[in-house]
Amino acid sequence: MGEWLIYRGTGEPHDGIDALPDPPPWRDFDGGPLVEPGPATDSASARRLGAYRHMAEMHRPGAEELEIVNAALYLRRPLLVTGSPGAGKSTLAHAVAYELGLGRVLRWPIVSRTTLGDGLYRYDAIARLQDNQLAASSRAGTAPGAPPGGIGSYIRLGPLGTALLPTAKPRVLLVDELDKSDIDLPNDLLNVLEEGEFGIPELERLAEREPEVEVLTDDGTKVTVRDGRIRCRAFPFVVLTSNGERDFPAPLLRRCIHLELGQPDHKRLATVVRAHLGEEAARAGDDLIKRFLDRSRSELLAADQLLNAIYLTHHAAPPTRDRLADMLIQRLDRPR
Repeated sequence: MGEWLIYRGTGEPHDGIDALPDPPPWRDFDGGPLVEPGPATDSASARRLGAYRHMAEMHRPGAEELEIVNAALYLRRPLLVTGSPGAGKSTLAHAVAYELGLGRVLRWPIVSRTTLGDGLYRYDAIARLQDNQLAASSRAGTAPGAPPGGIGSYIRLGPLGTALLPTAKPRVLLVDELDKSDIDLPNDLLNVLEEGEFGIPELERLAEREPEVEVLTDDGTKVTVRDGRIRCRAFPFVVLTSNGERDFPAPLLRRCIHLELGQPDHKRLATVVRAHLGEEAARAGDDLIKRFLDRSRSELLAADQLLNAIYLTHHAAPPTRDRLADMLIQRLDRPR
């Protein structure tokens, strides 16, 4: 089984992404010219995966979970990951990026006011107008001011827009808590995720006069946009997470590979604690892990509550320790 797996869930970095075969014809993109790869894994991944992850025996995902993740990699399809809070949905994106050496995870947190434009790019027309006014005042001798930059100085690509830049290897994009979005956003995503490209109207209007414009990316670097359009080469590994607070439209579901993460067992929780807090804290908090599992059978709890409790109670003595743990691990589905 393991021979075809690109992502193996071992937690050990490797170059398996180089063995990823060509995409199916209907998911083959030809954006270019290629841009430089994104920056290396940053502190956000370290926080997600744990400061002691090199000392912990990494939890190996089950066969089905591995197969579903790899299916998304092979088919160049978004991965829709559902499950209860704290099940490890967001961490999965960081685990894939770390193991396959795909660099910094581009994170797009979703709230009720989020629009597709937030993920693609932002054009700061007000700042450009103010700079032009200052430059005009300077030329008139009424106030000092630097000459304004070109239009590219006022455009910054969002996480989705940056993920769609033409790169040799896929970027990892985490669209976090899509179920928090406005009802229109899942439908608005369809065309971009299907076509792997988008246009920037402010640049398309200038394409004949200014075919190449430098803009800022979500990484903080500059890239050149040609003719006002961005088209991917390697389709990004897109992880859409959902806590199950709403249903998604069928057109989005059929374009995604679906992974349901169940409640973690004792071994997985112990591994999470060990990766974040070390071996000593994992041993000392074993009783809290067992209590957490017992309660989670009938209550909605999150793994980060357990981490908070073990961290805070590591040096506390009973009965204070038990009281603090109960205070921090409160059911999330209790009546308000």
